[in-house]
Amino acid sequence: MALPVVLLGLLGSGRRDVCGEFPLARIAAVRPVLLVDPDPPGWARPYLTGHLAADPAREEQTAEAVLRYAAGRAVGGVLTWSAEHLLPAARLAGRLGVPGLPYETAAVCADPVALRALLARHRVPVAGPADGEAAQGPPVSVEAVVLDDEVRIVALTRTTPGPAPARRPLRHCVHAHDGLLHNRFLRQCVERTVRALGLTHTVAHLTLRLTARGPRVLSVAPHPPGDLIPLLVERATGVDLAGAAAVLATGGLPDVTPTRQRAAAVQFAYPALTGRLTHLRLDPAAADDPAAERMVLTRRTGDPVTAAPHADLTDRLAHWVATGESAAECEAALRRMARHLTATVTPEPDRSAA
Repeated sequence: MALPVVLLGLLGSGRRDVCGEFPLARIAAVRPVLLVDPDPPGWARPYLTGHLAADPAREEQTAEAVLRYAAGRAVGGVLTWSAEHLLPAARLAGRLGVPGLPYETAAVCADPVALRALLARHRVPVAGPADGEAAQGPPVSVEAVVLDDEVRIVALTRTTPGPAPARRPLRHCVHAHDGLLHNRFLRQCVERTVRALGLTHTVAHLTLRLTARGPRVLSVAPHPPGDLIPLLVERATGVDLAGAAAVLATGGLPDVTPTRQRAAAVQFAYPALTGRLTHLRLDPAAADDPAAERMVLTRRTGDPVTAAPHADLTDRLAHWVATGESAAECEAALRRMARHLTATVTPEPDRSAA
């Protein structure tokens, strides 16, 4: 039997989390999961073989709990999909003596200033906060699997950002035939970034901006991405990013051969006003669209919400996923499905003026 992977924290909490369930299910399909979390929600429990009640944000408490567990049972590796828990995961893997990200690499990836400095020393083009040209370029994310010295770019994620200043993602799209997959400058940039950081045996989510002078690196997350991107990659290419991450974390070599050549996209709905959500309805006819993968409400009436320019991820009202043969087909389907959602936000009185 495969040794369990220690998973630090979840993507969601409380009520059923539709973004976190998919990757958790994929991880559990390839490795037993020992979750470290104060109180896992009900939706997560069917996927777990064990649970340690500890807060990953309290690193020493978490390490003590896992080391006590490992004293009597073997564990195969440590995994997280959260930047917040990247450093504790790296340090814990080192203390357990299991495969994992070197702490120094995790520390650089978690610090944007240190990341830019290291990549600049290795002559990797980066996009800094004062880089006006890079700020104008469209973002693209590279979903890569690093198998020792081999860097496999399994997919590209095109993201449509929302309004400033928050600029939360409105849409992600993955197309197996994205033309950028054959761009040698992007591939060179990704490979040089991976080597500069010393990434090996990991799944990585690299965000770049495309400029007139070529791609520039914005950030590197050496763990599976969130926002249902693993679902889009699986629907478009057949590659299981979350499962691959679990296999790599326990020292194995996953099969990341593409088995599909399609496209998939997700759209997020944000409130137009700040206030209280007084109406939210999804017409069941949305499920009749042949391209519809899913359409899910993620808030409830009565919830306070913040308008898109200042919203965070918890303000999303709903999301819907479409699949098709091309990105254009997916975008058309997303527009059709959007017509099935109705929402009303009632502004609350400004008490500061009283």
